[in-house]
Amino acid sequence: MSAYTNEIELLEAIRASRGASWDAISPEYAARMRAQNKFKTGLDIAKYTAGIMRNDMDRYDADSTQYTQSLGCWHGFIGQQKMISIKKHFNSTDRRYLYLSGWMVAALRSEFGPLPDQSMHEKTSVASLVSELYTFLRQADARELGGLFRQLDDAREAGDKVTEKKVQNEIDNHQTHVVPIIADIDAGFGNAEATYLMAKQMIEAGACCIQIENQVSDEKQCGHQDGKVTVPHEDFLAKIRAVRYAFLELGIDDGVIVARTDSLGAGLTKQIAVTNEPGDLGDQYNSFLDCEEVAANDLQNGDVIINREGKLLRPKRLPSNLFQFRQGTGEDRCVLDCITSLQNGADLLWIETEKPHVGQIGGMVNRIREVVPNAKLVYNNSPSFNWTLNFRQQIFDLYVEAGKDVSSYNRDDLMNVEYDGTELAIEADEKIRTFQADSAREAGIFHHLITLPTYHTAALSTDNLAKEYFGEQGMLGYVKNVQRQEIRQGIACVKHQNMAGSDMGDDHKEYFAGEAALKAGGKDNTMNQFG
Repeated sequence: MSAYTNEIELLEAIRASRGASWDAISPEYAARMRAQNKFKTGLDIAKYTAGIMRNDMDRYDADSTQYTQSLGCWHGFIGQQKMISIKKHFNSTDRRYLYLSGWMVAALRSEFGPLPDQSMHEKTSVASLVSELYTFLRQADARELGGLFRQLDDAREAGDKVTEKKVQNEIDNHQTHVVPIIADIDAGFGNAEATYLMAKQMIEAGACCIQIENQVSDEKQCGHQDGKVTVPHEDFLAKIRAVRYAFLELGIDDGVIVARTDSLGAGLTKQIAVTNEPGDLGDQYNSFLDCEEVAANDLQNGDVIINREGKLLRPKRLPSNLFQFRQGTGEDRCVLDCITSLQNGADLLWIETEKPHVGQIGGMVNRIREVVPNAKLVYNNSPSFNWTLNFRQQIFDLYVEAGKDVSSYNRDDLMNVEYDGTELAIEADEKIRTFQADSAREAGIFHHLITLPTYHTAALSTDNLAKEYFGEQGMLGYVKNVQRQEIRQGIACVKHQNMAGSDMGDDHKEYFAGEAALKAGGKDNTMNQFG
């Protein structure tokens, strides 16, 4: 007996116990509504998806080909369409997540209008987007199951037992569109208490995984821009603990924390760390500061001085009142950041790099794994990288190292379309294609994401449509390049009324009003033109 049938029998017993006043209630309709609303709360989702992530992390530890992926989504509809597409093409959502980008929240979701990635948007907009994404994913489940229920009814009406059994099996083994979301809490939106409160809202909305970075909250910058300022380790670790307490308070014992370090590109700090003895964590942080040795009689008004091993050192302080790190210390600081984060409650790492280079990333991960053997990364396959130019230059450099003739190439102009068909360009494209698999194997990357892909696809597709529709192509610009492609590629959204829930609404009208229901999906519905 199927789970669906069991649910019907249970509801039948409940109806019988209520007497004649419940005679018009259909146990099967109620069972369908329960199936279509599998997840009742965000905490239900967080518990379920945390288990998925933990299992996937174990699978990756055993086999590095089992890495995971996601795309950044800035609206619930975008996330929904992504997961519908994944199920259509791959018949599974296995190891495919969603990413919630703080950059896109700032640029697209703030009531102030478009903002740079500097944590100036409303704090609660992040949790609101988590909730919105899961609302749309749950609706995708309800829509898909609704279609199966209608197929079941049609098979029963036709007396087709084979189809009825097949559809019943699809209902019983339905795979949800609900998947883990890695949610960006930026630098925590304030002190550790603010981080804890914001983390709770995000978890209550459904987030099983929270990514937090080691920048100063009120100086936060996009990881691919200049002017980044980091905090001493103890400040960052307090926020990691705040997120962990938020997970535990809400009963999400398997909640996942991603600790991001921006130290590779951050040359500044706002604070000199507290240190109690030589070699402690604060002393290690301070050892990277750009200092000059001074004598007592060289001191000037307002100087900040560090005493190290009997020497007086004056850290370089800028007019902004920020202190500067020594050039060339970025990788060492990244490694220390990562080790201390993993040793103090983080589960995964994020190293924000300036280019997608497997060797560079792998070199740092190998150093981290000397201390924490199962260290693994979430990595930003960022649109801020010029992937074409970067990889063509990497191949160019390999050619030079191998003594190959590169006289027909200009390294600084390799983006030029004239190179597109060359051996170098083809080899570079192959390296881009295999980058995720290569870096998962050689650089410890468990999860690959693109932060802003749907920001760019929305801009590109809108540009193409506007160019055609407002130009000579007129309506053909839409029909040929949008609607006709939707039909031929089987894009479910071509039936936009169905996607927005019209058929589900009709189902409910029938449940509630029976034959008196006024339905939208009759013979005069123009959506019938799409079959």
